[in-house]
Amino acid sequence: MINMAVKPNSSLENKTGSWRSYRPEIDIDKCIGCELCSKICPDSAAYMKKVKEQKKAFINYDYCKGCGLCAKECPVKAIKMTEE
Repeated sequence: MINMAVKPNSSLENKTGSWRSYRPEIDIDKCIGCELCSKICPDSAAYMKKVKEQKKAFINYDYCKGCGLCAKECPVKAIKMTEE
């Protein structure tokens, strides 16, 4: 029997841990609220929240794996990946 530290389940059951190498950082002033990052995120770590009556992107780092898809898809380059 294999002992797995991370068991098969939804991404909300499996937090990232300490192995992420890069993390997305969002420039809120550049964010246009298009929601592409939240739609493309495989772990539902990118989410939208209202800030002064406009939707803005945020990242839940507990679940972000640092894959960079959000930064790649952002049409206004409001997300950049930075080394941890």
